[in-house]
Amino acid sequence: MARTRIPPGALGGSPDEVEAQLYEALQRGDIERLMAVWADDEEIVCVHPGGPRVIGAAAIRASFEAIFAGGGIPVRPEQVHRLQQMGSALHHLVERIEMATESGPQIGWVLATNFYIKTAQGWRLASHHASPGMPQPPSAGGELPATLH
Repeated sequence: MARTRIPPGALGGSPDEVEAQLYEALQRGDIERLMAVWADDEEIVCVHPGGPRVIGAAAIRASFEAIFAGGGIPVRPEQVHRLQQMGSALHHLVERIEMATESGPQIGWVLATNFYIKTAQGWRLASHHASPGMPQPPSAGGELPATLH
């Protein structure tokens, strides 16, 4: 399948704007919009919570197509910590995921890192790494857990 080509600047002029497009695509289960936020590079990488490392646009697309078979992901970014340099930006954040279950809504949290690079087409996602979920929200202050590893 061909990737959707988004004109330069159409995603936004900053990593924050591209990140907003990323999470909108995840919520809607929109594979074309999702793939449009990724850099046009075969070395892009994605790690889903508890999953293996997925490298390259075709493999990333296939992994999200499988996820989207059940619909969009009810995920919202929170507690975003940003580091930005000339041509790159690193966002570490908490993803809040709310799922409807028979016993009512269940909320989980995932720690995620999104790495953006400035390309000829504008800012694009080069790496998304999400850790397995947590039943409690992490503190915004970055307190260390009792056990590090």
